[in-house]
Amino acid sequence: MKLGVYTAILHDRALPEALATIKGLGLTGAEINAGGFLPPVHLPVDDVLSSDDAAGDYLGLFDEAGVELTGLNANGNPLHPDPRIGPVHAADLRRTIEAAGRLGVPRVVAMSGLPAAEAGGTVPAWNPMPFESTYLHARDRQWAEVGVPFWREIDALARDHDVRVCLEMHQFNLVFNPATLERLVEQTAATHLGAEMDPSHLFWQGIDPVAAIEHLGPLVFHAAAKDTRINPAALVHGVLDDRHREVTEDPIRLGGDATLSAWPENPAWDFVALGKGHDQDFWTRFLRALAKIDPDMAVNIEHEDVELGQLEGLEVAARVLLAAAGEV
Repeated sequence: MKLGVYTAILHDRALPEALATIKGLGLTGAEINAGGFLPPVHLPVDDVLSSDDAAGDYLGLFDEAGVELTGLNANGNPLHPDPRIGPVHAADLRRTIEAAGRLGVPRVVAMSGLPAAEAGGTVPAWNPMPFESTYLHARDRQWAEVGVPFWREIDALARDHDVRVCLEMHQFNLVFNPATLERLVEQTAATHLGAEMDPSHLFWQGIDPVAAIEHLGPLVFHAAAKDTRINPAALVHGVLDDRHREVTEDPIRLGGDATLSAWPENPAWDFVALGKGHDQDFWTRFLRALAKIDPDMAVNIEHEDVELGQLEGLEVAARVLLAAAGEV
């Protein structure tokens, strides 16, 4: 398998240094951000799209480092009803697919997005359990009028560029679990849409990622290595824990006026480095399940453990991932 790092955690350093860091961890792959919620710090998108020489020079950096470019990432909300966010993220996704095609990168990671509950709305509305018809009708409108037409177009664009779009099953998106992923593929008749198997967003939902891999089979295109820890606070607050608060000093901006909220001080669950939520045995089973689908699948560490420093978190995750791979 192709084990690597999603380099957003290394945006404070130039790409050659980031690639050297990855190589020093004993890993051989890199996933690069190309737009959406985060800027394309490690990818000159305009240069790549306008010049074959620039594309060749960019790929040369990976050859020199001995690290393979295994995917581009355009995570954002391309369906957001705010005109300062949705259209921008949608344009970023289209450009990322085009850049991936030019670079010969087979995978683009994205999120399915979330529109407003009704036409003319300005705030995205998530309807994960539409037990009452109001929510059911809103969900169905979101899919039929916004989500399906957009993703049908994106699937065609990806097919034209020989790129597969790998959707992260993430909360606050139309696609957040295997059933919704399958629904989108079916309703769009997609050939180039599938899953980025990030287990961290499945754990807190009570989903076994290995069972999800076995269920989705060839619809799994790409994977992330990120763990989730369920904390004692879940016994009181449950996993739908809404005690987040707004960040007022140096917030992470996500487009328009949107910023990333602060996590509760004692969260019901949180993202942690590999091994802190699920042991090495799980990660071995995770990699084995992926290998049955594609022995060459890319699996990239995504470091969001706030208890560990930048390099410390990557080192912890890399040790567990490499040890698990050794058992596959």
